[in-house]
Amino acid sequence: MSRRKLLLLGVLSLVSAGAALWLTQMPRTAASERELRIAAASDLRYALDELVAAFRGQHPDVVVRVTYGSSGNFYAQLSNRAPFDVFMSADVDYTRKLGASGLTLKDSEFLYAVGRLAVWTGVSSKLDVERLGLHVLTDPAVKKIAIANPKHAPYGRAAEAALERAGLYEKVAPKLVFGENIAQTAQFVESGAADVGIVALSLALAPALRPKGRFYTVPLDAHPRLDQAGVILSWARDVDAAQAFRAFVTGEPGRAILARYGFTLAPA
Repeated sequence: MSRRKLLLLGVLSLVSAGAALWLTQMPRTAASERELRIAAASDLRYALDELVAAFRGQHPDVVVRVTYGSSGNFYAQLSNRAPFDVFMSADVDYTRKLGASGLTLKDSEFLYAVGRLAVWTGVSSKLDVERLGLHVLTDPAVKKIAIANPKHAPYGRAAEAALERAGLYEKVAPKLVFGENIAQTAQFVESGAADVGIVALSLALAPALRPKGRFYTVPLDAHPRLDQAGVILSWARDVDAAQAFRAFVTGEPGRAILARYGFTLAPA
């Protein structure tokens, strides 16, 4: 072999060795990060943001992407295998229906909260919501009452049930306006598009909304219990990450965060 060819082979070997060393020492890129995709009920909008931040503190290699919406709409999408790994529903019935259809990992369902309702109005409103509770809705000054759409939002169904049990539904039905989900319902009140709303307590307690309103917490026995549950979908791409997130939510750190937003687990 000629001296020129030997020199060329030596250069190529050095280049190859250098490239291999660079590859082993290069930082983790976005393409190599793990990803967890969560479909979450809108009542979790603020609590879950905090949960995700705390979870990533323990699992910095997992990128968590959350999409918020109504549980009923997510159920329809997930029945057609929408691209999510974890579903956090405001109604346990949806997670159980998915399980019965074979669309979830076996034994992956977890109860994480009992949802609470709040009658919420703007901080400058003259309505005596704290004293009158649901009955404030009959005040002549109230022209529009926001609730979530009961066709696909568990909190909307709970709001209707609470009004029925209080004997108020027929009186206030003409005033009702429907949000696509419970977060939009709160936006109606925040923006002044509605005078008062029946929203998730978690939203009324959220740091972003707490200074903007006053509220009355609706008793748990005023409507059917809102058992909220999560589940890992059978097509989850990173099952280990999904299980780690499930363990975090149901563990002590997750429970403490949820409790700050009014999410607690009641006895069966």
